[in-house]
Amino acid sequence: MQPLSGVRVLDLSRILAGPHAAQTLSDLGAEVLKLEAPWGDDTRSWGPPFQPGFDGKDVASYFLACNRGKRIETVNIKQEQARIRSLIAEVDIVIENFKPGTFDSVVGDVPPGVILCSISGYGQNGPRRDEVAFDLTMQARSGIMSITGDADGNPAKVGVAWIDVMTGMNAVNSILAALYHREKTGKGARIDISLWDTALASLVNQGHNALAGVTPQRMGSAHPNLVPYRVFEASDGWFAIGVGTENQWHALVKALGLTAPDHWKDNSARIAERAEV
Repeated sequence: MQPLSGVRVLDLSRILAGPHAAQTLSDLGAEVLKLEAPWGDDTRSWGPPFQPGFDGKDVASYFLACNRGKRIETVNIKQEQARIRSLIAEVDIVIENFKPGTFDSVVGDVPPGVILCSISGYGQNGPRRDEVAFDLTMQARSGIMSITGDADGNPAKVGVAWIDVMTGMNAVNSILAALYHREKTGKGARIDISLWDTALASLVNQGHNALAGVTPQRMGSAHPNLVPYRVFEASDGWFAIGVGTENQWHALVKALGLTAPDHWKDNSARIAERAEV
């Protein structure tokens, strides 16, 4: 039996963050019903490439990547509120990413035992709650693009919709915590997940470097706090070396048959002499 067997999820979300969260819950054993607008999830047309979908019709690979394991039905949220409320009364979890306030105004309150996870750009409250947000704009505004790319190049985004995916993972973590809380108390929860909070949290060490007075810079594949930790070009292609401990440094020097200054055993010394290393 899978961990979430018997748990029922209503997926009212579209694009990536919400659908990815619902798909992960499905992977863990939950029964997921995805309700799409009559014109379908936007990502159905985000191609090429296109592949045969779950119904045999061609659909963008993008859509297939985040909607595995779901039963999919069509609904018009403006005309079928009663149907949606009826479905909500039968599930444990609801995931939605409408514009903040839309769910409350159209659907209304949910039963006290239901876990409602709302995903948006900037959260359900605050001065930016009504602003449209995409993964790209989140990577740009949060500073992630300013530290991604070659040192002498332009700002670059991560190769996948990283903030969307991370937001989906944060949603799953919060939903699992809410399920555990409900197991103990019998009470549901209202979860507010935003791309903006996720983007800032994902800065981790670089965010703290900035707070310590060190402004993060683009470094290509290099690491701001470890040396060597990057890709190198050889005669037959590219390869990566990552050293995180003193023992790994000594092992690398030995494996390459090199000699190195004794003080390079300290990572801080290697950072100070990054180019020489």
